[in-house]
Amino acid sequence: MLPRCRNPYTGQTAAVTSVLWLRRDLRLRDHPALHAAAKDGPVLVLFVLDPALLRPAGAPRVAFLYRTLRSIDADLRAHGGRLVIRRGNPLSVVPRVAREGGATSVHASADFGPYGSRRDEAVERALKDVAFVRTGSPYAVAPGRVTKADGSPYKVYSPFYRAWLDHGWRAPASTITGRVDWITDVDGIDVPNDPRLPAGLELPDAGEDAALQAWRDYRRTRLATYPDDRNRPDLDRTSRMSVYLKWGAIHPRTMLADLGPRDETFRKELAWREFYASVLHHWPASAREYFQPQLAGMTYARPGTKAFEAWQQGRTGYPIVDAGMRQLLGQGWMHNRVRMIVASFLVKDLHIEWTHGARHFMRHLVDADLASNQHGWQWTAGTGTDPAPYFRIFNPVSQGRKFDPDGVYVRRWVPELRDVEGGKVHEPWTLPDPPSGYPDRIVDHAVERKVSLQRYQDVR
Repeated sequence: MLPRCRNPYTGQTAAVTSVLWLRRDLRLRDHPALHAAAKDGPVLVLFVLDPALLRPAGAPRVAFLYRTLRSIDADLRAHGGRLVIRRGNPLSVVPRVAREGGATSVHASADFGPYGSRRDEAVERALKDVAFVRTGSPYAVAPGRVTKADGSPYKVYSPFYRAWLDHGWRAPASTITGRVDWITDVDGIDVPNDPRLPAGLELPDAGEDAALQAWRDYRRTRLATYPDDRNRPDLDRTSRMSVYLKWGAIHPRTMLADLGPRDETFRKELAWREFYASVLHHWPASAREYFQPQLAGMTYARPGTKAFEAWQQGRTGYPIVDAGMRQLLGQGWMHNRVRMIVASFLVKDLHIEWTHGARHFMRHLVDADLASNQHGWQWTAGTGTDPAPYFRIFNPVSQGRKFDPDGVYVRRWVPELRDVEGGKVHEPWTLPDPPSGYPDRIVDHAVERKVSLQRYQDVR
């Protein structure tokens, strides 16, 4: 028998109910907040289409979100529930839905991002007598938990990783969908139609089942070779699980539970995601401002130049850079090694501030995550969490030769170069007969490297 209480809004005695407000936890398995909500009684599952988050997101990310929402709604309906979707500011939407559902509590996974934490504090105040309960987070270890002995946060990855391992994490939560009483009689809107995607762009399958299947397939076929092949875009051996982690279709501790002693390299990559989330939690301004403020005075070119446009379109004349930027436009995704190469090229060859590149990525990446994206850019730009920052300047030719030795990746994305054999594809300007239709180099890397180092010396 369900517990009963007096509904503070209607004055009537009714079964105790709760709202499960989903955000970056779009799954039903391994879901601590769902467990907590179900303990209070029947559960109303809510997702709010927040314009503040949708406006800066590009079409690939929004489309994948909508498909994930359709998937979790189908999963809920298979268990007798449904997903209630509302559009608007959560500050007014969440309390309104709580009133309509007669809820005495609202449950959510904790959000540690700059906007999310401010939003949740405001919603908690607006709920008044309705309890706002945070349980779990999108991370194996919630940001703020891993600190130095004196309680201060880590600024460097390696010691953070050791402390993160020592801290550990809980085992995945059990699945309880078949034991939950779902509330389905509160109105909501349908998931909107997908925004128009660029021609030819295909997104991965969305939803929890797709995430779990992708993880199973990767563990079976490619995880063992990850340490050796992870930097090779031509081999395509990375997991591509970032898109599922972005919206929480799978929890990182579900993945961590499947890793063994030989999977240390992959475990470290999951830890990078947690490290950047921790950094953003402790220094929220670093989403927009320099983590190393002394470098904020660096001299940069204007972003509205033809060089910036050439970088965006993948027409810089440097094949590995152009292949990466065209992959971004063609798949809404880019190999991580290539992300570093194109970021270094923008900041240190074209001398355009990292914030403009980070914003371009956030618009086009289907897996765009604020903490990982912004701090990944700052790391490459030499302005972020790194004890020896600015001297790391990627040579696009040597990077291409090392990580795409036969030019397979370049030829896949740059059709103008498909007739160039082997590693010659990385320096087409040296060929006796340069390929027709492919642009000349817009800058000389050797020259621009010296310029970057001099500008760094000027602000030290």
